[in-house]
Amino acid sequence: MTNNESDSSREWASQAYALLKQKQELKKQEDQLKVEQLKAEELKVEQLKAEELKVEQLKAEELKVEQLKVEVNKQDFSNLQDETEVKLGEFDDNFTWSAMVLAAQGKTVNEISIDEIDWLSKLRRGLEETRKGFVSELLDKLGDDPLTPESLDDLETLLIKADVGIDSTDKVINSLRKKLNEEVVGGEEGIKFLKDELRAIIEKPIKNSGTNILVPQKGKLNVWLIVGVNGVGKTTTLGKLAYLSSKSNYKTLIAAADTFRAAAVEQLQVWGDRSKVDVISNQSKNADPAAVVFDAINAANKRKSDLLLVDTAGRLQNKNNLMDELSKIKKIIDKKVPDAIIESLLVLDASQGQNGLKQAKSFAKSANLSGAIITKLDGTSRGGVSLAVSAEVNLPIRFIGAGEGIKDLRPFNSFEFVEALLADR
Repeated sequence: MTNNESDSSREWASQAYALLKQKQELKKQEDQLKVEQLKAEELKVEQLKAEELKVEQLKAEELKVEQLKVEVNKQDFSNLQDETEVKLGEFDDNFTWSAMVLAAQGKTVNEISIDEIDWLSKLRRGLEETRKGFVSELLDKLGDDPLTPESLDDLETLLIKADVGIDSTDKVINSLRKKLNEEVVGGEEGIKFLKDELRAIIEKPIKNSGTNILVPQKGKLNVWLIVGVNGVGKTTTLGKLAYLSSKSNYKTLIAAADTFRAAAVEQLQVWGDRSKVDVISNQSKNADPAAVVFDAINAANKRKSDLLLVDTAGRLQNKNNLMDELSKIKKIIDKKVPDAIIESLLVLDASQGQNGLKQAKSFAKSANLSGAIITKLDGTSRGGVSLAVSAEVNLPIRFIGAGEGIKDLRPFNSFEFVEALLADR
């Protein structure tokens, strides 16, 4: 990026920041007006009492006060919850970078939200460890000089170290070698070409699936089975999905079908409370998971739910009894709601690197997967495993997590992911 382009980008980001600051201040003033209105109404009630006016008029005013209290208390509650209201941070490099990523996707200054800026900043920070072990060293080696066969060898090593995977690495390096044979490729152009290649790898299984962004389809019951081994953040991820779905105005229900792990139902109930989504469960010992799903489907049909999220037992791909249990659950769904749209989403812990890739390969053979959810991208140097899952398992990435908060799980966006991965350039 030239100096003029950099100055223009910062000016654009500065305008976006000023507008968001203004919106935040207006929201603050609106909240304050509600509080002042409540105080005025309470005073009016006291005056009515003192004047001993009509009982009906007094009751009407008291009801108005109670309604205002509910509205104000809701606002106070959201202020206490960092996951439901994001504050605008400083105008810094993180903000500028996040704003420009949104701009590159066609967003105007007026369309940028604090929530989007916050997520992209978290994603960039979350991939920092991967970037340190990959991008920083890559930029040191490439610099602004033209690419050479030796620099491609270095790049190959760095991609493998970042757990990008053998197949993905081969595709990238072969494409770069071919381009290098045809023309001189400078460092800046090489980075741009690398971004395009990485995006192409990630987007291929997504395009093949025919669905760019996975959302519940209206008019039918959507059942999403959340699968994976214990310890990858499966139940936590389901809780965050429930929040995301509920906030997106989908009628959502949770089935606590992980009846094997101690305290799994209780943990899920906590997430249900946080996301304001009901949990269908069976508290009895050794309850049948399929029976829980049966009850949850009945409840979903009665409530005309859009999405039923099913928490399944953490299982290893070589545990036949648990895999059979998953098949039993699917049979129940097929029998109860034959027109339901079923998705089987595998939760993978990014910090497990190649071990996570092995899990994906094994589950893909036996669980009829339709997508992956990559969690714990923050704090790991192995964020490149997302590319390996796309290239070697042909599994579309549907959601990614980069933080512990309830809002730190978002639909996967290949452009944003690659830009965050290579954010130093």
